[in-house]
Amino acid sequence: MKIVAIIEKGSDKFFSIYSDDHIGNSYFGGFGKSVSKAKDDFVVSIKEAIAEESQKGHVTPKFDDIIINYKYDLPSFFNCFDFINVSKFAEFAGVNESKMRAYKCGVSYPGEKTTTKILKAIRDIGAELTSVTL
Repeated sequence: MKIVAIIEKGSDKFFSIYSDDHIGNSYFGGFGKSVSKAKDDFVVSIKEAIAEESQKGHVTPKFDDIIINYKYDLPSFFNCFDFINVSKFAEFAGVNESKMRAYKCGVSYPGEKTTTKILKAIRDIGAELTSVTL
């Protein structure tokens, strides 16, 4: 089973994760002061859904067979991958540095064209990292 989990930073500065996917009548959600804490909470909600639906006698997937695909907003992405230098990333992506900082904080949001540039930069970095040998 694949679950698409959407991570967003709220106006309360907490991170939330939600999904339209479900097991039986049980949906999933997670909250936390960091993306990591929200992910932990999200996983607990999936395990609770499996247990609840199993108790009702419904067929459920095993947790180990579930694949979670996380989809981030920019503040959540930079919280999760906080080792990325935002200024250097902005330069690499070809995005204005002060705008990138605003995107990171959730003060403003990029348009479609800028989002495409940012996503391309993330994928380019990933491709470069996967080609590394030591």
